[in-house]
Amino acid sequence: MSHEGMNPAARAEPVEDVQGDARWMSQHIRFVQECKDAEPDVLFVGDSMVQLMQQQEVWKELFSPLHVLNFGIAGDTTCNVLWRLQNGELQNIRPKVVVVWVGTNNYQHTAEQVAGGVMEIVQLLVNQLQHTKVILMGLLPRGEKPNPLRQKNAEVNRLLQASVSRLKPVQFLDLSSSFVHSDGTVLSRDMFDYLHLTASGYRRVARTLHELLLQILEETPEEKQTTLP
Repeated sequence: MSHEGMNPAARAEPVEDVQGDARWMSQHIRFVQECKDAEPDVLFVGDSMVQLMQQQEVWKELFSPLHVLNFGIAGDTTCNVLWRLQNGELQNIRPKVVVVWVGTNNYQHTAEQVAGGVMEIVQLLVNQLQHTKVILMGLLPRGEKPNPLRQKNAEVNRLLQASVSRLKPVQFLDLSSSFVHSDGTVLSRDMFDYLHLTASGYRRVARTLHELLLQILEETPEEKQTTLP
């Protein structure tokens, strides 16, 4: 089922180069080239939550050994990620797992629209990479204290959980509750600006995500055989 044409969050669009330095397109072109040069087992795609993970020590410790590519660009919305995937960032690669983490930058869209945009990306991956598993990351809370954007992200997660349950090759990993304390606050030791993760925050996410990746990558030979074309 396609949301494109009726859901603005599911409409593939590149980032407008308002600053005039073409950095976003340069990153996209580099990613397309990496698809020609690498054979990743795991592909990460999304916004700054994905991009900044690559700068952490935990990335080198846990994810680099898994033969990964990181296609994260800060500020990306579902529209931008969808455009990138439709324009070369899936060519020539057949990863065993794709990790998707995007949606928190869709400020102008409703929770229903954001969830639909994320699922458009997931459906594209399922259709184009038919023997690939997808891990869909839930959106993390925003802001030090409860606020409308945090509530919207939580609603997006509820909608995604329901949608993903109908797609066999997709697993939903929602770690948002582990960052909200009993009084409803998010701590700066976990998110330095109450949005982006600190090193310790990334380590908390990485441990759980790494365990799930290993479960998928370490399938038994019989299970692998059933997924071969």
